[in-house]
Amino acid sequence: MVSWSNFLRPAANFAKYRAALPTSAMKNAVQMQLRQMSGGHDHMIVKPSRFQWDKFKDLLHFYTMIGLGPIIGIVLYCNIFIGPAQLEPIPDNYEPKHWEYHKHPISRFISRYIHPSPQQEYEKHLHHLFEENEKSQIRLLEDKIRAKMSERNDYQAYYYRPVIAKYHRISKQAADDLEELRGDI
Repeated sequence: MVSWSNFLRPAANFAKYRAALPTSAMKNAVQMQLRQMSGGHDHMIVKPSRFQWDKFKDLLHFYTMIGLGPIIGIVLYCNIFIGPAQLEPIPDNYEPKHWEYHKHPISRFISRYIHPSPQQEYEKHLHHLFEENEKSQIRLLEDKIRAKMSERNDYQAYYYRPVIAKYHRISKQAADDLEELRGDI
């Protein structure tokens, strides 16, 4: 009989609250009591992972600090110990290099080792202009050729004289006859 009473206890609790169930507030209260088995929330929020974003921020901060430390140290060293360039008299027959025109040591370093010289840039530009001039001259020549072809009703093809095979056979026969007459020498 004791086991039957355990089976009937939930039914007795349900009958006790049955009168209060029609109201929605009481229905929610009873359902809340029945659902709270693990003591947590009654739903799980599904949201996308933020792992990649957090990893990106961590690496960005890490590499930013790795880069900023040495750069700040180099800039401070250059500004404190080296300082800007001083103008001094230029010796005779001396042509300054292109990086020597800059005042600050960092801009001198960048001009010397990173950027190409202005003379090199100028020569590259002249080479580009030369190539474009050559292309335009070739295009003009092609236009002249096309104009002459249309003027003379020509077409673009290889020119050759037609060969008649009968004369080739006759010359081959004559060469063979001469070879027989000559014999082995």
